[in-house]
Amino acid sequence: MKSMHSSCEKTMKLNFLFVFMIGMMGCFACKNRQEPHVYAPTNAKHLKKSKAEWEQLLPTAVFNITQLKQTEKAFSGRYWNHHKQGIYVCTCCGRALFSSDAKFESGTGWPSFTGAIDLEAVDRISDQSAGMSRTEVACERCGAHLGHVFDDGPEPSGFRYCINSLSLVFRKKKTVEEHVHLKKQE
Repeated sequence: MKSMHSSCEKTMKLNFLFVFMIGMMGCFACKNRQEPHVYAPTNAKHLKKSKAEWEQLLPTAVFNITQLKQTEKAFSGRYWNHHKQGIYVCTCCGRALFSSDAKFESGTGWPSFTGAIDLEAVDRISDQSAGMSRTEVACERCGAHLGHVFDDGPEPSGFRYCINSLSLVFRKKKTVEEHVHLKKQE
């Protein structure tokens, strides 16, 4: 009877240890997975930081996308299948960039928009990298790489702004007017 009790006790201890370790790994993963937020919010007309300053400020994945012009894998980003009403702002500086009203399903695996929130929100830059001719899209305020724009989008614009989720932070609809108001004050 004593050996059976001892065996059950060992099994319970091992089960407890296993559950505890799984729980700790889950907590560690949650702690290291940050909710998207704006890292250097400003209402200034332009925000200039060195690559070294951005590298200190941004998580590695966000730095790689916004500063090193990398691309996240298709269908991996937070916003490719996001359908809430609001606006998408630059994760680096908080500049209002795109409205959910301009978002559409492109089937590409990246959030796609027919246009920016206003004509001055993004800069369009010739991009000859990766063996092709494209147009890069960058935040006009801080220069963060957002993605690329293509001329195969739906009417009326005919454009498809194909944007990396890691370069964006979503703000609910109630704050759209707030962001437009801030832009008008600049």
